[in-house]
Amino acid sequence: MASSTSDTPPSPFVAFFRSFVYAMAGLRYTIRTQRNMRVHVAIAVVAAIVGILLRISLIAFAILALTITTVLVAEMFNTVIEACLDIVTPEYHPLAKIAKDVAAGAVLISSILAVVIGLLLFLPPILARLHR
Repeated sequence: MASSTSDTPPSPFVAFFRSFVYAMAGLRYTIRTQRNMRVHVAIAVVAAIVGILLRISLIAFAILALTITTVLVAEMFNTVIEACLDIVTPEYHPLAKIAKDVAAGAVLISSILAVVIGLLLFLPPILARLHR
């Protein structure tokens, strides 16, 4: 008896491609449902445009991209932690609150660092242009 195609595992290429589809679904979900993620993305776009307009160096732009990515990933992990805790304990629990607060604090720290890095990258070229 021949097995049906549903019994055969997908090819490695198909499985690899599906992992990108699932990852994009996660990214879309986070942007669609998390206000702070939308704020972070908007600020990231503005920062990238400012970096282009100021003609910051390639290294500075790489630092900016790494910084932006760090904030976005922190926000996504915060969303993961919140969702997992909501599954485990839908009602209020003091330990769940601690976990959610700490995850949000991690996003806050990464965001503050991003602002500091943005100032370090953008202030010198802005000040140089003002002195001209």
